[in-house]
Amino acid sequence: MANIIEALFLGLIEGLTEFLPVSSTGHLLLVGHFLGFESTGKTFEVLIQLGAILAILSVYFNKLWTIAKALPYHPDARRFVIGVVIAFLPAALIGAVLHGFIKEVLFDPWIVCMTLIAGGFVLLLVDRMPLDATHDDATRFPLPMYLKIGILQCLAMIPGVSRSGATIVGAMLMGASKRAAAEFSFFLAMPTMAGAFTYDLLKNYKILSANDAVIIVAGFVAAFVAAVVVVRTLLDYVSRHGFTPFAYWRIVLGAAGLAGLIAFG
Repeated sequence: MANIIEALFLGLIEGLTEFLPVSSTGHLLLVGHFLGFESTGKTFEVLIQLGAILAILSVYFNKLWTIAKALPYHPDARRFVIGVVIAFLPAALIGAVLHGFIKEVLFDPWIVCMTLIAGGFVLLLVDRMPLDATHDDATRFPLPMYLKIGILQCLAMIPGVSRSGATIVGAMLMGASKRAAAEFSFFLAMPTMAGAFTYDLLKNYKILSANDAVIIVAGFVAAFVAAVVVVRTLLDYVSRHGFTPFAYWRIVLGAAGLAGLIAFG
């Protein structure tokens, strides 16, 4: 029962943080460490992302369906899909090659704390820069811009960096508005997270037990509910307030995590 409650709690954290520039994986690893939560093959942290993927699909279903229907005859729809594929490929290739190294070496709470703090200062800096927003539509970025955002997304393979943070900051530095940068981060999350889910499941399904499956499902459901709330509210929030509150949260959490690791191990 304790594991189910922990899974629900961690699932809520996943859903609340996946699309914020604060690193959901970093939160899960740090909180899980202090809770003493251990998942088989460290799969829980990856597989519950399916809940967040389905949250985006449910919120953006109409828009995605419109794009899908337009693919046969509308060049803008085809161009956007190509752009998402281009942005997805760097993470797919590097993730497949470095999968073992990432889990065995980088899934470390000390690394998480340091990257949370460093990323917080980067986010503060970028949010205060007088950037000229020349791209207001996430579906109409130039193709080279999609590729550059995809390359920057690879930084998020270091837990604590934040996939959404890397893509949002990268897009803003290339001229995207805050809203367009956050929205494209949503779109890019779908193939990226779906790919990570599929790859991790194929690598680890043989070592998962029925109890592991129950825990993962509990985390998945909690992640879905929390992510729906975030996806529905984030764009309006960042358009008005920017990303500074998330930057401060990263710094405070990272510092608190370091203090906890020093004090308790």
